[in-house]
Amino acid sequence: MASLLPIPEVSTPLVLKLSSSSPSLWTLFSVNRPFLYKQRRKIQSSFPILTTVAVYTQGGLSISSLNTHNLAPKREKMELETDAISILNERIRRDHGKTESTKPVMDSQEADKYIQLVKEQQQRGLQKLRGDRESKEGGVFSYKVDPYTLRSGDYVVHKKVGVGRFVGMKFDVPKGSTDPVEYVFLEYADGMAKLPVKQASRMLYRYNLPNETKKPRTLSKLSDTSVWERRKTKGKVAIQKMVVDLMELYLHRLKQKRPPYPKSPAMAEFAAQFPYEPTPDQKQAFIDVEKDLTERETPMDRLICGDVGFGKTEVALRAIFCVVSTGKQAMVLAPTVVLAKQHFDVISERFSKYPDIKVGLLSRFQSKAEKEEQLNMIKKGDLDIIVGTHSLLGSRVVYNNLGLLVVDEEQRFGVKQKEKIASFKTSVDVLTLSATPIPRTLYLALTGFRDASLISTPPPERVPIKTRLSAFSKEKVIAAIQYELDRGGQVFYVLPRIKGLEEVKDFLEQSFPDVDIAIAHGKQYSKQLEDTMEKFAEGEIKILICTNIVESGLDIQNANTIIIQDVQQFGLAQLYQLRGRVGRADKEAYAYLFYPDKSLLSDQALERLAALEECRELGQGFQLAERDMGIRGFGTIFGEQQTGDVGNVGIDLFFEMLFESLSKVEEHRVVSVPYQSVQIDININPRLPSEYINDLENPMEIINEAQKAAEKDIWSLMQFTENLRRQYGKEPYSMEILLKKLYVRRMAADLGISRIYAAGKMVGMKTNMSKRVFKLITDSMVSDAHRNSLRFVEDEIKAELLLELPKEQLLNWIFQCLAELHALLPALIKY
Repeated sequence: MASLLPIPEVSTPLVLKLSSSSPSLWTLFSVNRPFLYKQRRKIQSSFPILTTVAVYTQGGLSISSLNTHNLAPKREKMELETDAISILNERIRRDHGKTESTKPVMDSQEADKYIQLVKEQQQRGLQKLRGDRESKEGGVFSYKVDPYTLRSGDYVVHKKVGVGRFVGMKFDVPKGSTDPVEYVFLEYADGMAKLPVKQASRMLYRYNLPNETKKPRTLSKLSDTSVWERRKTKGKVAIQKMVVDLMELYLHRLKQKRPPYPKSPAMAEFAAQFPYEPTPDQKQAFIDVEKDLTERETPMDRLICGDVGFGKTEVALRAIFCVVSTGKQAMVLAPTVVLAKQHFDVISERFSKYPDIKVGLLSRFQSKAEKEEQLNMIKKGDLDIIVGTHSLLGSRVVYNNLGLLVVDEEQRFGVKQKEKIASFKTSVDVLTLSATPIPRTLYLALTGFRDASLISTPPPERVPIKTRLSAFSKEKVIAAIQYELDRGGQVFYVLPRIKGLEEVKDFLEQSFPDVDIAIAHGKQYSKQLEDTMEKFAEGEIKILICTNIVESGLDIQNANTIIIQDVQQFGLAQLYQLRGRVGRADKEAYAYLFYPDKSLLSDQALERLAALEECRELGQGFQLAERDMGIRGFGTIFGEQQTGDVGNVGIDLFFEMLFESLSKVEEHRVVSVPYQSVQIDININPRLPSEYINDLENPMEIINEAQKAAEKDIWSLMQFTENLRRQYGKEPYSMEILLKKLYVRRMAADLGISRIYAAGKMVGMKTNMSKRVFKLITDSMVSDAHRNSLRFVEDEIKAELLLELPKEQLLNWIFQCLAELHALLPALIKY
């Protein structure tokens, strides 16, 4: 290990110059010292040591003598205190860790063009998907509640006052008038408020929460709206963060390019083979996908949302044909082996007239040799269309020339698989099929960040499914099954867990001794499961007792009754999909939903069931998914972190704030300045003890690295600091001051602050930040002391301190203040 040893009896300074690329010149002055580094370690702490000390200035690092005996207690005290740099580093890691590595790089001009694109896309998305709910007030999306739909006891949010409870409505005569006016009466924590119905319809939102309980933590106070304002600000900041994340994801896609696919007569020939007359929605979906592939240069990322049996598969088949006819490969990803096999059969049949296009299936039903052969063919490019489950996302699957990914029922995949699917979206065209899109997918579609085509028109021969919701009874089950068997049909009997399947089979075998009954679930041997499903599809098995392995896509025309037991244990999307297993033909179909005892059900489960009952009409998967958004865990939409922020204001106001934020996206923008251009006019020269310098392997190189890291970005500076501490332990106070100076300069550059200076009790920061951005940031600051001291004057942020601070304390104050301002950067567009 290299150590810096003093040279005795040297009167002239020893100067070490760094390379020309170094930002500073470091000068080392040596002084007499009685002990060498190794000897010093043996000396008792009671003995006063004369130590060499290094001093960092803008021009260099000088070494002078200092008595370390007096410093030791200070350092111990400092280490016991909460370390401000560690707290900041933790926050940087949390906010930037995942996003910084993939963050797109662009200049300000490119950003202007991009922001305009986002705005146009978002407006298109809103108009297309939700035209009926668009408010007349400046085109802002409205989620306000109609007061006449409220029931006594419902929780509501008043935009300016906060959360209250709806009591009722009645007519009253206002002062100075003879005409009665209808008022809405609301209960708050400290009293009752009344407001005219007209005003209520402009200011009130229903208070929905994303979790089990719909009850807010507390009601707001009429006498003090500051708590509500803070809650609203937290919600606004959470929204801003989501908008920025979405924009960066969307930009990443916009920057990817691929040549448009050629339009060919063969595509029209392929389309002509479709045996049915497409519905108007289906025709539009065909046009949308064709335009994405043949007219755009950016990869497609389109959601096809259509009820079960409404013709989503045909949209995918035409997209596959367009891509594979140019020599590229297409991957079709299904959540279950059963559904993958069904897709394979449909695709094989549809492409049977094209011997040059090879279709392959990869699933756990295959032997090892079959799998190896398939993998080899995919790698060589001998297979054009590959169908399978999540095994297609594994590292062993190497594609020769992948052009299209079709994902069926994305909500059925796990988190890791979804991340893998997302990674494909920047390089290949992606088409997602879903009857009930996951809320995040739906949200992206709504806001135009992801294109969506809705197929809500049923095929002419389809009849709505009759849904029956009731408490479980064996008599009702037997009657339902008997009715279906008498008309020559088949029955699905679905349970949430494998555990109860055998018990149900015993009960049904006693009730229907002459009927073929079988069990199907995901833990069965591949061959056994495949045989069971095939026999059921061919009509040999009349009753299939199963888990929700049959939830997705399975198409059995003769099965027109489904019984779902312990319905409260299924999610709304699952129930909707399960119900869609029946009613595929022109026969009337029945779905029986049984729950144990209503008193055992949570509010969320009851609401889920009520929503399903309401959505009996065909083609309501989309509306149902929107309803589901308000009922089930919000974490699946935006990640767990934001759930609490939504709880602050309720989902309806949260979404309106979201759309408002998207429509004013360019107003929340901060433009950074170059690190080297930031001036810090506070003269601090920290002194580094030689004990610490001797511990460092190469002190000059390390401090030079610190400068380079700070110059690069805050993430690099954080990594540098953590590595330094990992290797050499906690730095002395003087080194901490040096690091804080680097952090201050880096954070200032990120915030668009070009100069920091102090004049008596006043601290000034020259900035290019807008007043709107300053307000958003300061409103969200945790520290009242910092928030209350800051004000925005022309192009400067100014702070009036209570007293003039010594320079080191002043630097600490500036560090803490900038750290709070910097914490809001993830909520701002940084281009």
